[in-house]
Amino acid sequence: MTKLRAAVTGTGCVSALGMGQYTLWENLQRGRVSCGPVPEWLFPTELPYPVFTAPPEPLSGAGRDLLKDILPDLPADSVSRTLLLAISAVAEAIGKADLSISYLRKTRVGIALGTTVGSTFNNEAYYLAWRQGLHPNPGPVHNYLGGNLASALHGILGTRGPSAVITNACASGTDAIGLARGWIAHGQCELAIAGGADELSRIAYNGFVSLQLTDSSPCKPFDQKRNGLNLGEGAGIVIIESQDRALRRGACPIGWARGYGSASDAWHPTAPHPEGRGLKCAFGKAISDAGVHVQDIALINAHGTGTRANDLAEAKALAALLPDPDEVPIVSTKGLTGHTLGAAGAIEAIFTLLALQHGQASGTVGCSVPDPVLSVKPLPEGQTSLLRNKLGISQSLAFGGGNSVLILEAA
Repeated sequence: MTKLRAAVTGTGCVSALGMGQYTLWENLQRGRVSCGPVPEWLFPTELPYPVFTAPPEPLSGAGRDLLKDILPDLPADSVSRTLLLAISAVAEAIGKADLSISYLRKTRVGIALGTTVGSTFNNEAYYLAWRQGLHPNPGPVHNYLGGNLASALHGILGTRGPSAVITNACASGTDAIGLARGWIAHGQCELAIAGGADELSRIAYNGFVSLQLTDSSPCKPFDQKRNGLNLGEGAGIVIIESQDRALRRGACPIGWARGYGSASDAWHPTAPHPEGRGLKCAFGKAISDAGVHVQDIALINAHGTGTRANDLAEAKALAALLPDPDEVPIVSTKGLTGHTLGAAGAIEAIFTLLALQHGQASGTVGCSVPDPVLSVKPLPEGQTSLLRNKLGISQSLAFGGGNSVLILEAA
């Protein structure tokens, strides 16, 4: 069976580490932690749990230029922060892929974006005013009705093709890339824009606090003193094409999305299966889909939230899956970005490709002393590991027991 060569020709990213993937990569190498109280301009709260906030201005220079060229009269208040984060990542990705808007408009383009709330919760002020009998500006209602990120992006770019918004909790971004890869494989589009975006939301923030899953200090994935996660925000976008089409237009692939697998724990509304049952299944499907062997994997970018249950279940699954866990560096990057929810899988897929390109993985920021009860030992903060090849895994474990795995190869 011939395995799909789904070429990744462009990537774009924004998070608390900064704007642009190379800025993010440099700050990741430095271990730059930008975790602090929720800023007033985002939403009011008296709760003490810190977050990883993207730059206050969510629209990058490239994103601003893109909108200026194609929609110069677009009102700023008609576009949500989530969509602006996505546009910033899209602008960088299509630039890296050397794609013009005119080319995209002549091509059948699929857009698959993962998100959890898609900005639809940041409208409380409107509804409070409305309930008090006032007549507030209906802008928040329009944002809510236009909350479908994929359709909105098609409208902004002027492109046509399949679109989907994936809302599979924390695995949404990973699933969006997997879906887009499937579209390419089955000829449903010629090129795909895929990934995820999420802004910080007061309701999501309060929800995680109520579940007692948040840490009052910067998170410590896999560390023996870990005490929960920190929420973050951002966007990650990849451009996917068939390898043949990419080469015909003269594109130089950054890498390839080699395999994808997804499976459910069917266990609990929020907690993962204790043995990582769904992750084991998704991992196996991805390996089979890619046509590779487990022994070929040189890096695993784990979900690694810093919660007790997630890290323990993920470690147990990896211990059962890997022939020799000590031979494969296992890392989490959430100590630098926070948990960006629907964007996490896409941002981490890009980080995985960058690490594979550079041939080196950095240790897990926040993990000073790996928890000795874990079945595998992650690469701790301050350490680096040279990678033996350019094949790696980025995996996501979602609320509701959703598990998704991408196998990526750098060029």
